[in-house]
Parts: sequence; C-alpha cells; structure tokens
Amino acid sequence: MIKKNIMIGIGLISLFLGILGIFLPLLPTTPFLLLSATLFSKSSEKFHKKLLENKLLGEYIKNYSEKKGLKKKEKIISLITLWGGIIFSFIKIPNIHGKIFLSLVLLGVSYHLIRLKTLKN
Repeated sequence: MIKKNIMIGIGLISLFLGILGIFLPLLPTTPFLLLSATLFSKSSEKFHKKLLENKLLGEYIKNYSEKKGLKKKEKIISLITLWGGIIFSFIKIPNIHGKIFLSLVLLGVSYHLIRLKTLKN
C-alpha cells in the first residue's frame, strides 16, 4: 500500500513537471509524461486511464510510447516552442557557458524531434 502511494505521488509530481515543461524550454515534457504513465500503470489503473484518455496529453503519450513517433503538427509545435524558448533564454542569459549549454540542448532536442517517425493523422 505504501509503495503504491509513493508511486502515485511520484507520478503526480512527474505529471506536474511534464505539464510545466510545456511552457519552460529547459524542462523536458516527454520523459516526465512517460514516467507518469509508467508509474500510474503499476500503481493506479484510475490515474493511468485518466492520463491516457486526457484529450490534450493522452494521444501524445500513446503515440510516443507505443509507436515512437509524433504527428507532423506535434513536431512543428514542439520545434517552434523549443526554438522560441531557447532563443528567448539565449538573449536573457549573459554568460557564454549558459549560451553554449542552450545551444547544445537546442541542437540535441531538435535532432531528436526531427528524427522521430512522423505519424499520419
């Protein structure tokens, strides 16, 4: 029972961080959402079902975890959000080490998103 509650708690925290990652460019969204889905699948059928049936996140999680792909629209939105957030952060961060780190994150995540299989609508 305690293990189940701990897994639900970590799943909820992970879900919160994943949703927060939609708006914050350096906080990853997908890994947190996948962690939440995994934890909920092992601890709470109710939370797992709600997450996968969520109209905003459910299909995204299913497509990524089961098919390793995203729809073209999801890729474009992800890339635009990523580039916009990183460029904004790049302008705001004065030190060169931060800019180098942001550049590496931008290149790595962009490469990953572009290489993902594009799913048909």
